[in-house]
Amino acid sequence: MIFRAHINLRRLPITGQNDNPAAADVADEPLTYRIDPEWAGKRLDAVAAILFDTYSRNRLQSWIAEGYLTVNGEVRRSKDKIVGGETISLQLPPDLLADMLTEADGDGESSFVPQAMDLNIVHADEHILIINKPAGLVMHPAPGNRRGTLLNGLLHYSAAQAGVPRAGIVHRLDKDTSGLCVVARTLEAHTHLVRQLQAREMGRIYTAVVVGEVPINGTIDAPIGRHARDRKRMAVTDSGKPAVTHFECVERYLGCARVMVKLETGRTHQIRVHMTHIGHALIGDPAYGRRLAVLPRRIAEVPAVADFKRQALHATRLSLIHPGTEEPISFEADMPEDMEHLCDALKITAADAVREAEGKSRG
Repeated sequence: MIFRAHINLRRLPITGQNDNPAAADVADEPLTYRIDPEWAGKRLDAVAAILFDTYSRNRLQSWIAEGYLTVNGEVRRSKDKIVGGETISLQLPPDLLADMLTEADGDGESSFVPQAMDLNIVHADEHILIINKPAGLVMHPAPGNRRGTLLNGLLHYSAAQAGVPRAGIVHRLDKDTSGLCVVARTLEAHTHLVRQLQAREMGRIYTAVVVGEVPINGTIDAPIGRHARDRKRMAVTDSGKPAVTHFECVERYLGCARVMVKLETGRTHQIRVHMTHIGHALIGDPAYGRRLAVLPRRIAEVPAVADFKRQALHATRLSLIHPGTEEPISFEADMPEDMEHLCDALKITAADAVREAEGKSRG
């Protein structure tokens, strides 16, 4: 499958020298964008929240008021409207690193602490890390998961990661989704990679095992927003943000299939929500798959299926423009053992069903 994306956000060259990447990067390197006219009419703080989504809108509003975030080099108000064509620059405050490292959780202890962790690093250079994340690993601290996250492991891997927003984490994988993710090692690399995501230049292909008779291929174009009743879940809703998912069936089993899924956008839980929306929920999905995962009894009772306790989703392929060389690079990661075992069991069960049907037809 080949997909194209149109770039409507241009990144300006970033200047500045870094002798101390753990601290100087935060203070010295501005994040700078030139805004396309399509943003015309939007509030400055709304545009800033889209461009600099690593930070909360409240924090960005404070930085606008304090003059850290400027438009064409001038201090503006959060409510000022964008015209289009302006240059927006965010000069991160010099105390940001200290704020990150002392940010406290409910127990008064910092969440941003280094922790030894066995990271499965697929690729490493001075600009990026490519990590094959196991299922069960949370990306960064949040209520209920203050320790033992990928962010904590990155801070232990290199102290310099503390000088990059969220320790360099550019895009997220759900806790129980396995597979490839990219981590920026410098502020400039982080800006470059975020731009690629916003411009839909970063290629992300996933492997999923879903229920039902899936079409050969298809595209799901349906907006995603918060669920009306359960704020921890997402849903297809008219008031949601645009979301586009492409899929292709690569192997059929009995009452389910393995599919390759290409993200055009990157909404929270996008694959899980979209596949459920068209009646093909992911096997094992605790949030979206239980009520719709109506499998043939023969499949539902297979131990590998019944015991699969996470969504059957793996980030298989990651393609991007290297922020240092400007050359395209790509990485692939085989399915983890639990998904391999799941697919093998489904193949065996499907083959047994075919043999039984053939035997009955001959009899």
